[in-house]
Amino acid sequence: MWAKFRNNSILISIFLLSVSFLTQVTAQPVEGVIIYEDTRYWTRIYSRLDYLTQEEKDRMKLVWGANDSYKQEMKVTFNPSRSIYTYLDDQGRSDDGRYTWKLPTYVATRDFEKGKQQDWLVMLGRNYMVDDSLQAPRWKVMNKIKDIKGYVCMMAVTEDTVRNQKITAWFADGIPASVGPGDYFGLPGAILELEVNDGDIVVTAKEIQLRPLAPAEIQIPKQKKAKTVSVAERNRLIWTHLRDNIKAGRYPYAAVPFL
Repeated sequence: MWAKFRNNSILISIFLLSVSFLTQVTAQPVEGVIIYEDTRYWTRIYSRLDYLTQEEKDRMKLVWGANDSYKQEMKVTFNPSRSIYTYLDDQGRSDDGRYTWKLPTYVATRDFEKGKQQDWLVMLGRNYMVDDSLQAPRWKVMNKIKDIKGYVCMMAVTEDTVRNQKITAWFADGIPASVGPGDYFGLPGAILELEVNDGDIVVTAKEIQLRPLAPAEIQIPKQKKAKTVSVAERNRLIWTHLRDNIKAGRYPYAAVPFL
């Protein structure tokens, strides 16, 4: 059995090296749009709050049942020099389509040529612009692969120490663009799936459009006046808010981005 396992591991390693080599030889800069479905499972997220009793957690599961998830369509628009990650449509909708609402501002831009990132978001009740140098996560590429939308994807992992989250990404080096959802980019291929804490949040590609972009598609939308902060300052504000609310036994995630 051990020999079979070792042989399989060797075959996977050879395959990964072959894919990586072929990608480096044949890859050309690409541009286009990836549309994601962002799904958040609230009972899983709530279950990690230590101040809730097991009875309270069980009651939530019973009340919400299979309807505990919230879905939102997102998109990343990219070319070799820039990416913009935001809502596909800035209107939120209930599952039955009866209710709509205006979503809070969220636009994350990455300028690869200038090495800068600028994000506009609503946090703690006010508008912020995060203006800083590019700060990609420290990824560890793993020896696992799977197919997503016809692309062979490799697994990479990192950790969000601010929100105490384990992050798993699946990236396709067949799409040689260092893009992905929100803060998660910097791999040698587009991230087609992102998972937080083994399934609390799952962001997965539902449509991939590799095509030339019109100039207007890659322009940053005009934003409202906002307080400018660095990535470190944003992280400090989030960490302090989470710490204080968890200590007080309040739900901590409503006023800050959870991803």
